[in-house]
Amino acid sequence: MNFTTRKAVATDVNAIFQLINELAIFEKEPEAVIISPEILREDGFGAAPKFHCFVAETTEEVIGIALVYMRYSTWKGEVLHLEDLIVSEKARGKGVGGALLQKVIEFGNDLGVKRIGWEVLDWNTPAIEFYEHIGANVMRDWHVVQLDAQGIQNYLAKNK
Repeated sequence: MNFTTRKAVATDVNAIFQLINELAIFEKEPEAVIISPEILREDGFGAAPKFHCFVAETTEEVIGIALVYMRYSTWKGEVLHLEDLIVSEKARGKGVGGALLQKVIEFGNDLGVKRIGWEVLDWNTPAIEFYEHIGANVMRDWHVVQLDAQGIQNYLAKNK
C-alpha cells in the first residue's frame, strides 16, 4: 500500500472525525463520541490549538491519524501524550501505524520532551505486541482513572 504521512490541516477534520468514530466502534463504545467536527476544527486548527495531529493518506483518502498534546510530569517535565493512534481497518497491518508513530516520536524529539506516553486496551493484543516490539514499556500494573462530565458534577454536588 502506498501512503504518505504529514501534519494534519483543517480540511482533514471530517476524515479525522470519521476515524475517531471507527475507533469507537472498534473499542465497542460508539455512543461515547460526543465531539463534533466543528469542535475538532476549533480545538486543533483555531487560534490556540489544543492538539497536534498527523495523518496517513493514500492518493484517495486519509487512512490513519495520530493525535497528540502536551502534558506536564512532576517527575520529568514536559511530556507528549498520544491520545489516539487510529488506522482504518482496511489499512491495518500495512505499516501505517508504524509510520504515524514515527511521526509522533520525531515530533516529541524535536520538542525535547522527556517522555511520550499513551494507553492501550488490555485486550488489544496486536497493539500491545507492536508497542513492545518497538521498545515501549507497557505498564500493566497501572490503571487509568477518570471522572467523566457526569462524575465531575456528581462529585461537586456531594462536596460543596
